[in-house]
Amino acid sequence: MAVSSILWFRDDLRLADHAALAAAACDGAVLPVFVLDETFSAVGGAAKWWLHHALAALGRDLAAAGGGLALRRGGAAAELAAVARAAGAATVHAYAARIPAERARQARAAAELARHGVRLVLHDGALLHDPAAIRSGAGTPYAVFTPFWRAFSRLDAAWCRADPPPLEAVWRDGREFSLRLEDLGLLPGPPDWAAGLRAAWTVGEAAAEDRLERFVADGLRDYAARRDYPAEAGTSRLSPDLRWGHLCPRRVWRRVRLAMAADPALEAGGWAFLRQLAWREFAHHVLAAHPDLARRNLRPAFDAFPWVDDATALRRWQRGETGFPLVDAAMRELWTTGWMHNRGRMAAASFLVKDLRCDWRRGLAWFDDTLVDADPALDPFGWQWVAGSGADAAPYFRVFNPVTQGRKFDPDGLYVARWRPELASRPVPARHDAAADAVVDHAAARAAALAAYRGLKNTL
Repeated sequence: MAVSSILWFRDDLRLADHAALAAAACDGAVLPVFVLDETFSAVGGAAKWWLHHALAALGRDLAAAGGGLALRRGGAAAELAAVARAAGAATVHAYAARIPAERARQARAAAELARHGVRLVLHDGALLHDPAAIRSGAGTPYAVFTPFWRAFSRLDAAWCRADPPPLEAVWRDGREFSLRLEDLGLLPGPPDWAAGLRAAWTVGEAAAEDRLERFVADGLRDYAARRDYPAEAGTSRLSPDLRWGHLCPRRVWRRVRLAMAADPALEAGGWAFLRQLAWREFAHHVLAAHPDLARRNLRPAFDAFPWVDDATALRRWQRGETGFPLVDAAMRELWTTGWMHNRGRMAAASFLVKDLRCDWRRGLAWFDDTLVDADPALDPFGWQWVAGSGADAAPYFRVFNPVTQGRKFDPDGLYVARWRPELASRPVPARHDAAADAVVDHAAARAAALAAYRGLKNTL
C-alpha cells in the first residue's frame, strides 16, 4: 500500500482527539513515525523510562488498529526525509512545537523535507491557546497569573463542546522502517532502579483516560479541599499524561467543564482544577516569551544572588536525608515513584533554594532527571517561582518552615510515615520535628536567606 502521509509523533502519544492525525487521515493511508532525536535523548532517566512504555503502548494501540509505529533514531530532519522517500509520502503532519527550542528543529525538518518535495504541515492544539492569543492591554505577554487567568477564562466557551467522534484512519504499518523499541536504549541499565516506577504507574492512552475518568468521578468534587494534603488521593495525577500527550489538554478541559455542567456540586472543585490547568498554560506562555527560562533568571537582579555551593547539603537533599521529615518524605517519593505531590514539590524546592541557598538550577537538574513528568516549561517556571526570580514569583520573604508545613498539610503524619517508615512509631506531632543532625537549623537558615534577599531588595 502506498502511503499518502506521515504522522510525526513527538509528545502527543495518543490516537484520540488528535488534530494532526485527523488531517493526515484525510490524505489517505497514514504511516506513524516517532524519531528519538536530540530532544528526547536529552530527557532524564525517569522520563526515558516513561517514554519507553508510552511508545510500547502506542505501538500496541496502532497494531490493534491495523498499523504499526516506525521508530527511528537520529536527527528528525534526516530521519523523516529518509522514511518519506522510502514510503513515498508527500506530506508529514505534526503538532506545532510547544517549546521554543523545538521550533528550530521543526524548521530544519521542514527545510529538509522540502528539498525532497515533501511538505511539513503543522497543527495547533498542543496547548489550549497559542501564546500569541493572550496579551495584556499593552499588547505584551502577561507576567502575573491572576490577570492572565481572567483573560484565559474568558476564552473558556470554545472548549466546552463534546469530544470529536472516534476517527477511522487507514494505517500503513511502519514497522518495516523501524528499529526495535529496545534499540532506542530508553530503559535503565544495571542496576534496575525502576521497580518503584513500575509499581506506581500504568503508562499509555488507555491508562490516562482511566485516570481522568476516575478523577472526575471520585476526586473532582473535593479537589479544592484535598489537593494540598499529600497523604490523600486528592490530586488528578494527570501531569505525566499531559506531559507526554496521552491526553490532549482540550480533552481534559472539556471533560471537566461538561462534568461541572451536569452536576453543579462539582463547580468549586472543577474551577480549582481548571485554574491549575491554566497555571500549566501560563508556564508555557512565559517560556514562549523567555526561551532561556531554564538557564537565566527572569529577573536579572538575581544574577547577583549569593548562592551557596555545598555539595554535601545538595546530596543530602537529593537523597531525602536533610533531617526535615516532610522534605525527606517528598524527595523519597520522587526517587521511588518518579512523581511528587505538589505540596511536597513546593516544600522541597523552597528548602533547597532558601534554607540551603542552593542555586535553583541545581534543583531543576535533579527534578529533570527524576520526574516522569519532567516538563521543559513547567519545571523551570516553577523553580524560578519558588526562588523569587521568575514570573509572578513568590515574595522573597516567604520561606516555608518545613516543620509547620508538615504539621499543617500532613496533620496525621501519614505521608511522613509512608515515606519515612522509621518515624512511624513517633507520636504524630513529633513525626514532623527536625532531626538533631538536620542539615541546617531552619531559623538560622531563614535569617541568612532573608539577609541575602534583602541585599537585592533595592533592585527587585
